[in-house]
Amino acid sequence: MIDTHSHLFEDEFKDDLDLCIERCKENNVNKILIVGFSDETNLKAQELANKYDIFYPTAGVHPEEAGSDYLEKFNRLVEFIKNNKVYAIGECGLDYHWDITYKEEQHKLLRLQCELALKNDLPIIIHMRDATKDTYDILKDYKGLRGVMHCYSGSYEMAKEFIKLGFYISLGGPVTFKNAKEPKLIAKEIPLDKLLIETDCPFLAPTPFRGKRNESSYVKYVCEEIANIKGVDKKVVEEETTRNAETLFKI
Repeated sequence: MIDTHSHLFEDEFKDDLDLCIERCKENNVNKILIVGFSDETNLKAQELANKYDIFYPTAGVHPEEAGSDYLEKFNRLVEFIKNNKVYAIGECGLDYHWDITYKEEQHKLLRLQCELALKNDLPIIIHMRDATKDTYDILKDYKGLRGVMHCYSGSYEMAKEFIKLGFYISLGGPVTFKNAKEPKLIAKEIPLDKLLIETDCPFLAPTPFRGKRNESSYVKYVCEEIANIKGVDKKVVEEETTRNAETLFKI
């Protein structure tokens, strides 16, 4: 399996990262996308990837990083990817959940990163929270853009529209939650060749660890839940989602 979205550089793992990696290998999680979203975390992702073969680093500027200095942050990202191997641009996107003070800057920052992904022939990792329509309206302007809707929280109907644009839909811990109707509907109805699995660790731990620290080995619970919902063997979900991730990220 491939965990297509992790933040294992966070402080929550500073005391037991090696053990977390061992648990991944014990649970057949053999590749992990370690996702940067700021100057600091882009560098941390790169450093961990240089130390551990299991990691594939990305780099981006998160919408919560958008502000009056968004262009300076973007220019630093451009320089960073010139000098470092990355497998995707992002995570980036739109987030209106907590603060929309810099809504316009979020839009500009996302557009710049879409252009950067196309210019460098890289996929893009999209963070979308309470901003489905605006996200879609921006992404549809970039023909040939490919990527993933990370930890997708939109509707089933919009999931189909993002797929038409060339995006995979990635499901994480929330699909295991008892009352998660929309993620379960998406798991049931979206074809396996359009799905990815992830943890977004240390956040959004799946059942039975909900509310606790998440880690990449727990992606197996996401896989198992999708298999249960679809009524297929979990090996089928493992193989298909792994193939999808290898194709998208060229790993």
